[in-house]
Amino acid sequence: MTATVTLPKPITEYQALSADELFCRTVSAKRVLGERVMILGHNYQRDEVIQHADFRGDSLLLAKLAAERSERPYIVFCGVHFMAETADILSRSQQTVILPDMAAGCSMADMAAIEQVDQCWEALDRVVPADETVMPAVYVNSAAVLKAFCGEHGGITCTSSNAKAVIEWCWARREKILFFPDEHLGRNTANKMGIPREQMIVWD
Repeated sequence: MTATVTLPKPITEYQALSADELFCRTVSAKRVLGERVMILGHNYQRDEVIQHADFRGDSLLLAKLAAERSERPYIVFCGVHFMAETADILSRSQQTVILPDMAAGCSMADMAAIEQVDQCWEALDRVVPADETVMPAVYVNSAAVLKAFCGEHGGITCTSSNAKAVIEWCWARREKILFFPDEHLGRNTANKMGIPREQMIVWD
């Protein structure tokens, strides 16, 4: 699935600042906020960003860290959109998760829009009773609205490391699986499990 996503432009005033000015502003803001803020930096961030992070790691680890430190009311997540959403899902109600650049997207996470998933589900439901026959499984690196879709239809989220176990879990409960948005993770996992290619249908 390929989604077209319109994202807002990044904050332009900061683009005119030098690296030294950006560094000093960030250090000053951290000093003022103190223990009220926690900065999370994804592994893929640039050095000039990651140097300010209190914690570094992959998206799920950082989201869990945010939830565990409920005494920090402000969580600044230096990553992409779905990462901040995941942190917001796991965080406490008194915490606010902030994504510095709202234009920070992920092409893989954007491979499936909720409108496309809804259309696919409706098409499946015309052939089989979808909620009884098809188990939706969504890669954790995806938009919150896709995770919500899975929850509404009794589905599950997975990581790259537990995809095989999740597929087995799905098949123990329903006959078919709708795996999204990462087609390649689904296909590669199915290939390793010995599932014939003719049984893997791509919704386009």
